[in-house]
Amino acid sequence: MIKVRFVKLRAGARVPFYATPGSAAADLFACLDDVSELDGLPVLGGSVTIPAGGRVSVPTGIAIEPVVSQPHSECHGNHEKPDEAELPHQSHQVPIAQTDNFVALIFGRSGHGAKFGVTLANSVGVVDSDYRGEIKVALINHGSQPFTVSHGDRIAQIAFVPVATAMFVEAAALGETERGTGGFGSTGR
Repeated sequence: MIKVRFVKLRAGARVPFYATPGSAAADLFACLDDVSELDGLPVLGGSVTIPAGGRVSVPTGIAIEPVVSQPHSECHGNHEKPDEAELPHQSHQVPIAQTDNFVALIFGRSGHGAKFGVTLANSVGVVDSDYRGEIKVALINHGSQPFTVSHGDRIAQIAFVPVATAMFVEAAALGETERGTGGFGSTGR
């Protein structure tokens, strides 16, 4: 588990929330209570209507910072699992520091896509570990009917995933594989 510090940029913002204990991603909520216009669309009474074929960037009102905090014993080379009774006590934790080996990924809500044709405009949003601005969700309406988003509505999901940074090394040739240079569909249906 990682810790994620957050700042409410506006009073009406809601904290991301895991709907069930087994949820892989936390829900993100629209923060439209103090907005009058988004991408040329009017926001009336805390709601914006995305026309069929239209798109809009919906603010969440929050900014985040992934951080790490390890039990004190892990910092001194002790690899024993700390006693669970000790975990909640801050005195057993080292200071919190920013972590750059996690990325926050924003995914669309399956129900919005399946029922209404509303998905993320960029398929998957990427929130880099060093980004500190407001999280906004770019929604696009592929459906045939207008879709209304209201303040407090669940609009997307956010998941935190470890990443490895690549070092790109130029080579004269690449190794041989069974697939080789076979592109889309080359492995069958």
